[in-house]
Amino acid sequence: MTLHTYDPSIAPDPEQWLALDEAERISLVAEFHSLRRIRLPDLRAHATLQAVVEAQIAMQVDSVVRAMDRLKKQGLDRHDALHAIAAVLAAYLNELFKERIPPSVPGETSPYDSALDLLTARRWRQGHY
Repeated sequence: MTLHTYDPSIAPDPEQWLALDEAERISLVAEFHSLRRIRLPDLRAHATLQAVVEAQIAMQVDSVVRAMDRLKKQGLDRHDALHAIAAVLAAYLNELFKERIPPSVPGETSPYDSALDLLTARRWRQGHY
């Protein structure tokens, strides 16, 4: 069975999500936002980050799953929690590309994981992630 639609308020089946190629995942996320006329500065970048976070959840990346659970318990809906995690991912990638932080070392906690561990709904709402 293949996914044909995406709704960020409901976690996609992990096997089905991971069976899609990255372009299909991004397309589904972009389509969701487009159909709802959600205005974004860069739909493709937004959809890419959200698709990556969904893949991390499907792969059971501990720090991402913990952050999702914590954010939802703190009152964010699943879609906003995805956005919060994606914002941390974007900030991490930005710093990595600018070579302000070293790449992750296997067996060590990455700066991304550390930032996710500090992420709260309150920090997200205040723009401090």
